Amino acid sequence: MSPGMYFNSLQKSLAGSAFQQAEKLAGRYYRISPEGMKEYRYDVKTLAYLDHHEVSARAFAHLCKYHYQRADGAGPERDLHFYRICLQDNRILDAVERASSFIKLGPLMLYIAAHELVHVIRFDEGAIDFDAPLEEKRREEEKVHEITREMLGPASHPELNLVLECFSNRYQIGDLCQ
Repeated sequence: MSPGMYFNSLQKSLAGSAFQQAEKLAGRYYRISPEGMKEYRYDVKTLAYLDHHEVSARAFAHLCKYHYQRADGAGPERDLHFYRICLQDNRILDAVERASSFIKLGPLMLYIAAHELVHVIRFDEGAIDFDAPLEEKRREEEKVHEITREMLGPASHPELNLVLECFSNRYQIGDLCQ
């Protein structure tokens, strides 16, 4: 696997579409309005735009949490946080290349996007502490896989079902950092 494998413009567009679709599915699953989904502060970056600490050799995506203070210090939300979903283009493209006869980029990106959004929502709602001990994070990862599969049920089609079978339990989709 080459560390220099980056998404091209078409693949970046596909990733953006996957996150838009995943937001809709997450909204339906959690009963959050489209306006409510905008309350979750996160951004998505691809490998070419990641800082060194945001790169992971262990997962398709690496979730980081950042804290910052408002410069004006006004308002009840002086201390804010946001999440960054750091896509590991090289890992994703390598998986698609190795399994190209049955794993397609679109369904895999939808699974990754849905999985990471479940993490963002659960952390933001306090279902688990972002800084939880490792064993608790392992249990959380299993729970997130389960929720992601349930959430993607309505969007299910043969190519997505293959992704669910191949990657949801036996492969690390996400990784967390502070």
